[in-house]
Amino acid sequence: MHYLRLIGLFARTSFQEEAAYRANFFLSLMYSLLNLGTGVLGVAVLFNQIKTVNGWDFAGTLALLGVYLTVGAMRNLVIGPSLEALAGMDGEVWSGRLDFTLIRPVDTQFLASFRKWRLFSLFDMALGLGVLGIATMRIHSDLTPERWLAFLIALIAGGAILYAILLAFTALVFWGPGVLFTWVFNGVFQMARYPLGLYPGWLRLVLTWVIPVGIITTAPAGALTGITSTGMLAGMIGLAIVLIFASSALFRYGLRHYKSASS
Repeated sequence: MHYLRLIGLFARTSFQEEAAYRANFFLSLMYSLLNLGTGVLGVAVLFNQIKTVNGWDFAGTLALLGVYLTVGAMRNLVIGPSLEALAGMDGEVWSGRLDFTLIRPVDTQFLASFRKWRLFSLFDMALGLGVLGIATMRIHSDLTPERWLAFLIALIAGGAILYAILLAFTALVFWGPGVLFTWVFNGVFQMARYPLGLYPGWLRLVLTWVIPVGIITTAPAGALTGITSTGMLAGMIGLAIVLIFASSALFRYGLRHYKSASS
């Protein structure tokens, strides 16, 4: 309960900070609508020419886009802003402000992961869920309780994998304080807006097991359409567990090598 109260406090504080700059609201609104429009338009143009691509039809690809927008909004809501505060030339590791975080009587990884919120991302999440809802209406007759359950499991596992990857990339800042390593991930994550089946074999392997951004979106959408197998779902759960423990260990190892600004 203590940690839940802290999360509520962090969210309220972040909202007060964002409310001080009203122009940011309209800029964020324009960006969100543009991101939605280009995504939907790209899928519509593609499937206006063909019916399916490697087993993916319009409804399934639209569902994947909805998952991509929703997961991206979840990232931008709290995980991204919180972890990125550590990195870069103005980050806490470079400036030494991390010293004050380390002396607080709360787990450092918890603070680094949940202290900054970008509440406008809730609007992005609503857009993503809206796209996902439209897609599920198009495949409504094929949806079963088993598929919905597989979808929820894959979505949760995908969120855990996303967090683990971001935490691991952020941990690298302890060895390169002025570098925002998550920028590298941003470019790779853009590939998650399309099904894994659209990529060549070697790239599909990379996006599944090396930097597994592809399964974060493809597996949940595939669960709705029946493409995601039980084996892939089990492998995704196992991968999520392994990555969570590995990234947490890397982050804590990096903390032990952090050179305090006062040292």
